[in-house]
Amino acid sequence: MTLFLKNLMQKYNNCNNLSVFFILLYYQLFILYTMKSGMFNFLTKASLLGCFLLISTLSNAQDNDFWNRVRFGGGLGLGFGSNYTDVTIAPGAIYQFNEYVALGAGLQFSYVDQKNFYNAKMYGASGIVLFNPIPEVQLSAEVEQLRVNLDVDADRFGQYEGYSRDFWNTGLFLGAGYNVVENVTIGVRYNVLYNDNDFVYAQAWMPFIRVYF
Repeated sequence: MTLFLKNLMQKYNNCNNLSVFFILLYYQLFILYTMKSGMFNFLTKASLLGCFLLISTLSNAQDNDFWNRVRFGGGLGLGFGSNYTDVTIAPGAIYQFNEYVALGAGLQFSYVDQKNFYNAKMYGASGIVLFNPIPEVQLSAEVEQLRVNLDVDADRFGQYEGYSRDFWNTGLFLGAGYNVVENVTIGVRYNVLYNDNDFVYAQAWMPFIRVYF
């Protein structure tokens, strides 16, 4: 693994930025595949370890300027509708390869409530790849694995009883945003794995605010 990362970084300066973005995106999709194959415990540790191994390798490969390339911050997701609330807080950190490409990892805490229907509390980890083709535009791919504590209310007409359920949920968000200022991006992301029957998110689309300093 470490040897692969070192070889990747040796070739990094000869790659264009779009190629690097797709390499990192492929890594995210590999994480997603292992998540969906029932290997969560292994995957969560391996994916986070992989991110940190990559960052550690970069720290030795980029002329000791590692910390100058690390940016801390995270994202905020807000969704509101008719008797519906969806709030996500995601602190994290990214490694800025250059002005175009960044890779990061973080934690996530979410709360979703559909009045008189259900509410869910979620927490877990995520990995993200960011690509800025031009300074004003940011594209993103984000994999998340969340533990969900779901409470479904009883039907007021007596058609079904309420219940509680705890489970793991995987999400893959593809997003696009506009950099309103140097460190702040606003945009929207789409969960390609959205499943209405999971009661995790009320809709696949979610606006976001992403800040890194």
